[in-house]
Amino acid sequence: MRADNCALGKKADAPPFMPASADHHALTKGREITTLLALGAVQFTHIIDFMIMMPLGAQLMRVFDITPAQFTHLVASYGLAAAVSGFIGGFSMDRFDRKRALLITYTGFGLTTLACALAPTHHWLLVARLAAGAFGGLAGALVNAMIADVIPPERRGRATSVVMSAFPMASILGVPAGLILAGKFGWHAPFFMLAGCAVLTLAVAALALPHLRTAVHGHEPIRQMREILTHGIHQRALALGAVLIMGGGCLVPFVAPSMVANMGIAESELPIAYVVGGVCALVSMPVVGWLSDHVDRLRLLTGISVAAATVAVIITQLGPSSLGFVSMMMAFFMVTMSGRFAPAMTMITNAVESRYRGGFMAVNAALQQAASALATALAGVFVTRDAAGHLAGYHILGYIAVGFFALTVVLGAVLRNAAPHVAIPATKKSALAEPLATAA
Repeated sequence: MRADNCALGKKADAPPFMPASADHHALTKGREITTLLALGAVQFTHIIDFMIMMPLGAQLMRVFDITPAQFTHLVASYGLAAAVSGFIGGFSMDRFDRKRALLITYTGFGLTTLACALAPTHHWLLVARLAAGAFGGLAGALVNAMIADVIPPERRGRATSVVMSAFPMASILGVPAGLILAGKFGWHAPFFMLAGCAVLTLAVAALALPHLRTAVHGHEPIRQMREILTHGIHQRALALGAVLIMGGGCLVPFVAPSMVANMGIAESELPIAYVVGGVCALVSMPVVGWLSDHVDRLRLLTGISVAAATVAVIITQLGPSSLGFVSMMMAFFMVTMSGRFAPAMTMITNAVESRYRGGFMAVNAALQQAASALATALAGVFVTRDAAGHLAGYHILGYIAVGFFALTVVLGAVLRNAAPHVAIPATKKSALAEPLATAA
């Protein structure tokens, strides 16, 4: 790409996009698979670390004698720390090779997760969550950057769905296991489990991830950040990424507590609902990933968002219900929430050139974490506990989420109009089964 296309003058809205042949590091098919699985493992533990706080909400509020608003602070602290560290990391991420940066940040994530397990009080847990968020947010950004490093644009939908399958896997394995351990040994146990998983994942990542020469020579942090933040297409993509998070972000913190308080599900039955939802999402994600590479991504995002809005309104107004019905609604909830990410994140990733990718993904992760924290704090404003122990005001969040889903589609359209290539489906000749010529 010519330097003037990266400038901030009249050409600021020109797509910062290189041809697919120059925009990724080609690997053999087998090495692609192992790389995606290793990245999925990193994402798996990162997502569990974030998700485990929510189903533990009822226990943490009881053990620490804290209010729903104080509980949202525990959840939001992770996102706020990740936002700050992501923005700072945006200045320097492209200065280092991706694998090295990921292993260092993930080591910090494992250690701070162990600190969460050892926290003796609510306030120390809050401090540990801030530290875990700082490292976890950077690790998650590097995962998304590495997907684009090794996968060409026409197959990034499926690759993203493979790595994002960590979300339903966390619901199937991680969260239920954490809840079972918390029920038997207390809330500390899930974090000990997660710290152990982080050690194993770190070893796998060190062996499986390819050594990619992604460091930008002559890297100028201030100029790099200025170009990331002021380029017109970058701004559109970052806005889409932030709002993408907020619809689910204002609902998820109180999904599990509302099942217990409003729907009458016992805490011991929560793992069943999460497993059912996780299995359904795991089955649906490869389908959504395939569709992301074969149909217009904006149309796909729109269809899934409409379904997600319908589910959000229903699930936030449920009263006493059977475990079977609650599990079915949880399945719809997780399928629609997770399904939005494959088309949207593929559009976002395709909107940035490789030389900006590390910093851009760090900034994108920062904005997403900040948006998640803002959405969680917003949830805490509307949700209170009434005299009967029910969570009041949750239904209002359903309507707020619908607004965020609609705004996501609008921002996706704005991005596609400025950079049509981000939503173009793959051509037939770029099928996943086609062998790649270059070895790692």
